[in-house]
Amino acid sequence: MSQLDTRPVRRRFRTGLAAVLLAGTALGGFAAGHYALAADPVAAIAPVAPASTLPDFVDLVARVKPAVVSITTKLRSQPASDEETPTPFGMQRPGRQHAVEARGSGFIIDADGTVVTNNHVVNNADSVSVTLADGTELTAKVIGHDARTDLAVLKIDAGHPLPFVNLGDSAKVRPGEWVVAMGNPFGLGGTVTAGIVSASGRDIGSGPYDNFIQIDAPINQGNSGGPLFTQDGHVVGVNSAIISPSGGSVGIGFAIPSDMVRTVVAELQAHGHVTRGYLGVETQPVSAAMATALHLPAADKSGALVAQVESDSPAAKAGLQPGDVIRALDGKSVTDPRDLALDVAGLHPGSATKLDLLRGGKTQTVSVTVASMKDEAVAANEGAGNDQPGVGVALAPITAEMRGELNLSAHTHGAIVADVKADSPAAQAGIRQGDVIVGVGSETVASPADAATAIRSAVHKDHVVALRIMRDGQTAFVAIDMSKAPASSDQG
Repeated sequence: MSQLDTRPVRRRFRTGLAAVLLAGTALGGFAAGHYALAADPVAAIAPVAPASTLPDFVDLVARVKPAVVSITTKLRSQPASDEETPTPFGMQRPGRQHAVEARGSGFIIDADGTVVTNNHVVNNADSVSVTLADGTELTAKVIGHDARTDLAVLKIDAGHPLPFVNLGDSAKVRPGEWVVAMGNPFGLGGTVTAGIVSASGRDIGSGPYDNFIQIDAPINQGNSGGPLFTQDGHVVGVNSAIISPSGGSVGIGFAIPSDMVRTVVAELQAHGHVTRGYLGVETQPVSAAMATALHLPAADKSGALVAQVESDSPAAKAGLQPGDVIRALDGKSVTDPRDLALDVAGLHPGSATKLDLLRGGKTQTVSVTVASMKDEAVAANEGAGNDQPGVGVALAPITAEMRGELNLSAHTHGAIVADVKADSPAAQAGIRQGDVIVGVGSETVASPADAATAIRSAVHKDHVVALRIMRDGQTAFVAIDMSKAPASSDQG
């Protein structure tokens, strides 16, 4: 800043300072005069111990620090320049530093040297080493890892029993309670940060089993895989992700809850991989418009709406249909698709379970024998198309040429959306050219004529129509609300 710039600033500073001093003098003079008029001398205010104090984490850290480790991986040749993996809304996985050597965190869970960390810390590594709190560096073996929950288990041999920590009960963690995060941010081992639990059960869009504990304790690159402690020294989470526009901590971090960690780690220790229950449905939330279109109770939008049933799956064998709304599994309420995914994943393959569902507005119970999850593919549901009578679309048949262009299987039947009218109910609902209408409500359609007939019937009856649309190989329901049609829209 130039000299011409600084002089006005200095003048304003002196003026402000004088004002503060004057205010202090006036208050002091008033106080002195006031006390001089008092009949009895006034005693000094005695210090009083506060009813509660901020927590002191010194003893906690001293106890658990020997079980917290730093993890170094030698990576296979990769184009990425660091370990940050972009996720939706600017979220990143904090941890690795560069493409040749990467660093993360972990913690020991038994005296034999079993170490828990994140999958993304050790994934694609040629070699992994663990550095203990006393500086000892040991070669680590990857026992197993699970991409769906971003967890991994390592094994080290120190030649003697090692200090370890216990997993706590994450179900008892409450927003507002103090927690401590430990790890290796930016390669700085043995770092401690503290904060509170901001929320629980967070879905951050990183996978079907998201159930994160949100914290405001600062975590940064290199903290990935480190433990989150409650004040009694139990591990209630594994620090795994942050929301950050800049790449550094902005006070929004996420930890995998210990209850999930306990289950996944046990599977990895026993089998080297995780075996999950498999139902064979793609589901989506129940919106208000969809509830109307499917004749569901207007005030209750809970449940998981079945958008597609995979062929030869447990769901198909049990008779589940698109349009069913799964409301409970073995008596436990299903609030949304994530609830269903978590509950089904926790079932042992081969076990029988009961699903309470709504079909056509009526409640029924279906028995299903759960199978084993086939692979790591995660079904994604996106909004899609609509049909003809006043909804604002033109339909076309599925020709051999269009099958090839849209990569449709020979078993796919229905109607292709050839065009979408601007500002129409279909456009407002997100219908696109190239979407394939395969069903209307719970009814399957085989041609443009079938689709048009079913849509006219639904619009005439409810003024809301639920279309089952295929887009990019994924199937989902989309509700078209005809009350949103422009005033000039015709109904033909």
